[in-house]
Amino acid sequence: MAAGLSSLRCQRTPRDPELPGVQNRRRDNGDVSRLSSFQRLALWTTATTYFLILVGGLVRASGAGLGCPDWPRCFGGWVPPMSVAELPPQFDPAQFNQTLMWTEYLNRLLGVAVGFLILATAISAWRHHRRDPKILWTTTGAFLLVGFQGWLGGRVVAHELEAWIVTVHMIVALVIVQMLLYVTVMAIPRDGQPPSSVDRGVRPWVIALIVITLVQIALGTQVRGGVDAALDAGVARSAALATVGTLDVLHRDAAFVTLMGSILLCFWLVMGAGNGLLVRWSWAVLGLAVGQVALGAVMAYVSLLPAAQVLHLTVASLLLGAQTVLLLLASSARRAGL
Repeated sequence: MAAGLSSLRCQRTPRDPELPGVQNRRRDNGDVSRLSSFQRLALWTTATTYFLILVGGLVRASGAGLGCPDWPRCFGGWVPPMSVAELPPQFDPAQFNQTLMWTEYLNRLLGVAVGFLILATAISAWRHHRRDPKILWTTTGAFLLVGFQGWLGGRVVAHELEAWIVTVHMIVALVIVQMLLYVTVMAIPRDGQPPSSVDRGVRPWVIALIVITLVQIALGTQVRGGVDAALDAGVARSAALATVGTLDVLHRDAAFVTLMGSILLCFWLVMGAGNGLLVRWSWAVLGLAVGQVALGAVMAYVSLLPAAQVLHLTVASLLLGAQTVLLLLASSARRAGL
């Protein structure tokens, strides 16, 4: 389309009236600029939220979840104590570990930063997308949900990292990041070209993959809780996974189903050869699914390395995000060049 407009510009003389296509493109430029600004903010917020999930995984893998034993303060203050001597009398000095404390405290600070970024995104949505309820209310909902997530983080500390509430905390974080991805994709400007054809079976297939991945993540969080309980009971790290039992089997089965579903989806879209962007995102989904299974195999058959645990959680979050983008693109399929 751009090449066609360029050739039309070459053919018109300075006295020719402005061509309608060029007029439309020029009128659209302002909207594209405005939407691109919103998209950049939404993308930055989404990326920071993913980084927060990574840091949260680091907190879990390092055992720093109770590095600050109270919430929202840390050892009774808004700024952590610098030494055991500065601890308030109501805290046991045995609870004090500077490394774990600062890991958890920085995680909380990053959570506050994400909250402000989501607030800024919501304000931008109210300024520029007030007439688009899909963007406006989804962004507003993400902001309200991040407040609930902060409160839930306090419950995680109060319940001393009980597996069920940690799982809920993780699922809410994933819901927030999917909402941010939704508004980012929905803010992509249209260029007036007709939508590309997409097989109607793609959408339910991707939805099924998303559901299975969510179940897999929930099972994985429960498996992690079982491993932590075994380690606390004195079980060797090399034998801790074997104590989880059925949950681990279900988690592995869900991973296998996700991988096979991703392979079939990628093959389906590649053979269809009708939508280049969907094909690229299907490759991203497949690559992340392969990486996720590989990391799981490392932990199951080599060692429960903390680094592998952090990456396992992060890749799972990215996989769910890629599936969400693929679903949104399959549902709309309206951009030029799709």
